[in-house]
Amino acid sequence: MLRDKMLLGSHWKSRYKNTFGPDAGVLLWLCVVALLACGNGALGETKYVIQKEGEFDVIYNDTVTSENLTIYTFNHTVSRTKTEGVRVSVDVLSQNLKSPILFVVRQKQAVLSFQVPLILRGLYQRKYPYDHLGRTLCQPPTRAASETQFFFIDVSTLSSQDTNYQLRVSRVESFILQTETKFSFTASPSQPQYFKYVFPEGVDTVIVKVSSDMNFPCSVMSIQDIQCPVYDLDNNVAFIGMYQTMTKKGAITVQRKDFPSNSFYVVVVVKTEDEACGGPLRFYPLRPDELIDAGNRSKTLDVVVSLAIKSEVYVMGMLLCLGIFLSFYLVTLLVACVANKRARRRELFENIDDTSPAETDKVTASPNEYGSLDSTVSSEAVTESAPSLDSAASADHYMERTGWKSAGRSRQESLSSIEEDDYDTLDDINSDKNIVRTKKYLCVSDLSRKDKRVLSKKYQIYFWNIATIAVFYALPVIQLVITYQTVVNVTGNQDICYYNFMCAHPLGALSAFNNILSNLGYVMLGLLFLLIVLKRDIVHNRALACNEVNALECGIPKHFGLFYAMGTALMMEGLLSACYHVCPNYTNFQFDTSFMYMIAGLCMLKLYQKRHPDINASAYTAYACLAAVIFFSVLGVVFGRGNTVFWIVFSVIHILATLLLSTQLYYMGRWRLDSGIVRRMVYVVYTDCIRQCTGPTYIDRMVLLVMGNIVNWSLAAYGLIERPNDFASYLLAIAICNLLLYFAFYIIMKLRSGERIQCLALVCILFTAVVWGFALYFFFQGLSTWQKTPAESREHNRDCILLSFFDDHDIWHFLSSIAMFGSFLVLLTMDDDLDTVQRDKIYVF
Repeated sequence: MLRDKMLLGSHWKSRYKNTFGPDAGVLLWLCVVALLACGNGALGETKYVIQKEGEFDVIYNDTVTSENLTIYTFNHTVSRTKTEGVRVSVDVLSQNLKSPILFVVRQKQAVLSFQVPLILRGLYQRKYPYDHLGRTLCQPPTRAASETQFFFIDVSTLSSQDTNYQLRVSRVESFILQTETKFSFTASPSQPQYFKYVFPEGVDTVIVKVSSDMNFPCSVMSIQDIQCPVYDLDNNVAFIGMYQTMTKKGAITVQRKDFPSNSFYVVVVVKTEDEACGGPLRFYPLRPDELIDAGNRSKTLDVVVSLAIKSEVYVMGMLLCLGIFLSFYLVTLLVACVANKRARRRELFENIDDTSPAETDKVTASPNEYGSLDSTVSSEAVTESAPSLDSAASADHYMERTGWKSAGRSRQESLSSIEEDDYDTLDDINSDKNIVRTKKYLCVSDLSRKDKRVLSKKYQIYFWNIATIAVFYALPVIQLVITYQTVVNVTGNQDICYYNFMCAHPLGALSAFNNILSNLGYVMLGLLFLLIVLKRDIVHNRALACNEVNALECGIPKHFGLFYAMGTALMMEGLLSACYHVCPNYTNFQFDTSFMYMIAGLCMLKLYQKRHPDINASAYTAYACLAAVIFFSVLGVVFGRGNTVFWIVFSVIHILATLLLSTQLYYMGRWRLDSGIVRRMVYVVYTDCIRQCTGPTYIDRMVLLVMGNIVNWSLAAYGLIERPNDFASYLLAIAICNLLLYFAFYIIMKLRSGERIQCLALVCILFTAVVWGFALYFFFQGLSTWQKTPAESREHNRDCILLSFFDDHDIWHFLSSIAMFGSFLVLLTMDDDLDTVQRDKIYVF
């Protein structure tokens, strides 16, 4: 045996010494000796070595046993300027083999080995045998302009019986992919395919797109560097490079800087099972070592390499984004200038009118005529009778003469306590609350009795609290998403993040810069809203400093703390949405929704505060409730999928919270949750429903609350029955439905009370409604969804639609940020028509 090995080594060394050189001959001889010296291992008692000259595209039908080793020798010409793919196809003809056939392909700088039948493992150690294999050989680089390279295929087995097989070596057509040229091919778990792409001159980024008309079998596309070996089996394709699972569609953006050789392999592998792509697991082994027939898992696919956008498109996209939102700053500035010009013109006309004798006589009327806050003199007449308020002294002189200042002073003295708690804990004041707040018809003056300084301090806490929450929430979020992006870049696993891969433009370490950039609108428009609120706050404070009547006793009480909180929440929504889109997936969707809950809650609180300033929730209570909402959101993400117990508990809590809030709103907080609550409820039912049938005392409130309960009970029933996978969006839908219901009720009641909506507010309402309509259209396009597997999500991916840079979801970001900004402006301006109406004539609803 040893003599045969040595003779074989000498024969090969003498035959190919001119081709490989002395070093190559020694290495080749050592490889053969090592292979044969496996001793009773892979070759067992091998006695005969059969050497054959192989030719391309010829089918060899041969037999192998444990007593012989067959070696096929092939050669082909390799050029430095041309790469030629070589593919080895093997088929085992014998049935019920107890020992597989081992094929070893030895090349100049690579070795490839595989057995037939090939056993691939699936979940739970399922074993799938494949008798027909096809493997593409890795092409070692060459420095010479052209050279002839040899490679050898060794065939052996441990089976003592004759084993028949077929062997065919062929050249791969279209091994080099061309830019913008589609190529079709067929792959299976045992017959993977890979192709080479070389970056053209001047091209730095390309998008590799693989598509198929078949959902299943599940497949994997991978981008690997030009090196040997190429990992092209289901059990090793994830070892290097970038990869993603796919059903019908897949795309990976590749940058030249990541591949020093300026080229890469596109590898496509069909998986042994479909579970990774959301498919069913059909076969269950009865015994641990049972082999399962996988059936026909061939899949026809198309691959095309497209050029990515150039740097000029990045610049155009950024300029467009900035231009859209800077235009709102310009429009706001123009509106402010026009409003300021009209105000000065109105003030000039009023000063001219104030100098007329008729107005002078009206001003010199008896102070007793204006001394009472319940005087029948209209606010317009009082405003017209006022002299020019160019200085605080003239304003004080006027207020003293007309009696308004003495009335305001007496009112401030009666509410001299600067602490809200002192006001609330006095017994006589509590009695007064029960009388005032339970009147059948309430006016704003009844619910704005507290000191303005106290309420201003109370509502400013909203802003400072949300600013603190934003800092402590955003910093770990930013750290986490940076870690996500780093993991994606290091591991190459494209299934971690749910991008729209057909329109994901990288920049630096970021994989989808366009989805991040489009969130700039939330930040810029949130800042603009803060500036608008600041301007109104300054004007109002000046009016208070001048003791202007309209600021003191007319209109909806001006408290800007909630508006500041809303603007801050809008900016944080943009920042956290950008963080979410660094790597969008199921676990960090909470980042994108947390401040949406905040915005919805703050908007409802602001609507309620407008006509209930004294009894609105404190910042601590409001944020505690919002924290509870986010807590349930986290629980829903972790435990909500298909968990019946969780949905029962949540639905019960949802209904109970709706009932408690309804009671709080109906009785204006004048009720107690204690041990006697059941007795009082029974008494009310008995007296109002059984003993005598009486209608509700507060009909308008009852209508709102009945509609709110219908909506919330319906949403609770839907969640309990359907149990949607996207719990965070379900929770957000509850908040938005309640906000829209309350807003519609507010508008209807405002018009029903005889109030009007000014032109600016009406324009904001119409503009916002239209923008929301378009925004929701783009939102429901659904370019990706983490409710499905990554492969299924990619079926929804689509190309860019704006400047070849922004996709549908980016347009949603643009429009929704504008719509939110418009919604905030509606809340800010919708009651401007009441600025000259006394508060005892403004109804509460």
